Amino acid sequence: MKRTKTLLATTALTVAAGAVSAQDMANDMTLVSWGGAYQTSQIKAYADPYKEMHPEVNISWDESSAEAVAKLRAMNEAGNITWDLVDVVAADAIRLCDEGLAMEYDPDELLAEADDGTSAEDDFGDMIVSDCFIPQIVYSTTFGYRTDMVPEGAEPPSDICSVFDLETYPGKRSLEKRPINNMEWALYCDGVAKDEIYDVLATPEGQDQALAKLDTIKDSVVWWSAGADTPQLLADGEVFMGSTYNGRLFSVIEEQDQPVAMMWDMQVFDLDGWIIPEGLDDDALARVEDFVKFATDTQRLADQAAYISYGPARQSSAPLVGQHAELGIDMAPHMPTDPANAANTLLYNYEFWADYRDDIDAKFQAWLAQ
Repeated sequence: MKRTKTLLATTALTVAAGAVSAQDMANDMTLVSWGGAYQTSQIKAYADPYKEMHPEVNISWDESSAEAVAKLRAMNEAGNITWDLVDVVAADAIRLCDEGLAMEYDPDELLAEADDGTSAEDDFGDMIVSDCFIPQIVYSTTFGYRTDMVPEGAEPPSDICSVFDLETYPGKRSLEKRPINNMEWALYCDGVAKDEIYDVLATPEGQDQALAKLDTIKDSVVWWSAGADTPQLLADGEVFMGSTYNGRLFSVIEEQDQPVAMMWDMQVFDLDGWIIPEGLDDDALARVEDFVKFATDTQRLADQAAYISYGPARQSSAPLVGQHAELGIDMAPHMPTDPANAANTLLYNYEFWADYRDDIDAKFQAWLAQ
């Protein structure tokens, strides 16, 4: 695999002679993430332990991941890269890689092998969806519902199509104000087989079919834009059920002790991880590569799951997932990747949405305005 701007060969020679000294690497790093509980989990699981090993290092955080693509484009145009490592969703990593704004890497050179000797490339497997993407976690978009609003005599909702069943489960729903996920769920609940969803959605007729299904609940939908919206709507009792990220629902259920439960059926898997911006100077790159190797090893990714209910992206980390650091509850049953929760899942199709996002977005927004 072609790598751009790497010091691995130089580092290998230095290690052979002894060790890479602190003076050889930049001691200030700016890491970019999302803020909130997720960033806290990163700080506790690997940034703080890394700083304990390297007290000379100063790590600062920028909470601009949602704007990473636009800001990296602007930095590149200005010839001034001020970020050292950027946390992005997989789809943004693909875009940044395609545009030459993220550095390509070789997993077996940059990343640590598993504790049992399995290569990093095999351990991460299909999670490496781009030559530039360094996976960290698997998260999902799924539904929560108010347990105290389940109609008398009805079973608690357990499948995705309950969202469209206003007769059995009356009440408001909250859905994200974009076509992604909503269109897939709509087609699935309109009888399209899961393995045919994206083929159907690629056609104008399939898009119209999805919107027609969403029409059946449109008057009962509260549309959200921020991941915190649905948890708040559920906590306030303003909706009966709603979609959001599984980690947000975990917080409402386990940390806030709200009368809310998870509905895992047809949860949509997505990935989050690092990219290294193209154009770092040699000293900065050496430090970043050292940090990444540490922060994505088997134990560190398992440790992150002690602070948030997102599954580690490498297979060797899963058996090491233990208890929540503060609540003392077993975290494995709260992971989207747990077998009991993953009986019926959908993997977000990055390539499809890269090709069709603009057209379907326009159609979806026009439908919303009707």
